[in-house]
Amino acid sequence: MSRITVKGFLVGFLAGGTVGAIVALLTTPKSGKELRENIKQKSGEYLDEADKYFIDKKNQADKIFKEGKKKFTMIMNDVKSKPEEILKDAEQVYNDAKVKTKELLHSGKEKIETEAGRLKSSVEAGIETYKKEAKNS
Repeated sequence: MSRITVKGFLVGFLAGGTVGAIVALLTTPKSGKELRENIKQKSGEYLDEADKYFIDKKNQADKIFKEGKKKFTMIMNDVKSKPEEILKDAEQVYNDAKVKTKELLHSGKEKIETEAGRLKSSVEAGIETYKKEAKNS
């Protein structure tokens, strides 16, 4: 309930109760002193009920406020921790990529050296064969 609705309800409740009590008291045959005491008593009862109502609503509002504050704190802690987690994840991805790149470069270098060695051997064998053929011809 909004604050205006609660206030309107309470004013209506108090006004209706007061009017009803006054009509009931005025329509019963009593002396003026007795009538004033009854009005005073009923007014006190209605004020006590209104106080209880306000206290109850205040306690509910306090409870809702505390729950909201607790949820807000949890959300803010989560929001604060997310960038740190993202940064850690990014560092891990970077480090993994760095390691894989080094591995690929190393294996690529080994393959190139192996193939270069085979090519050199093939070229040397070709030169030797050419020299033998040239010498025999």
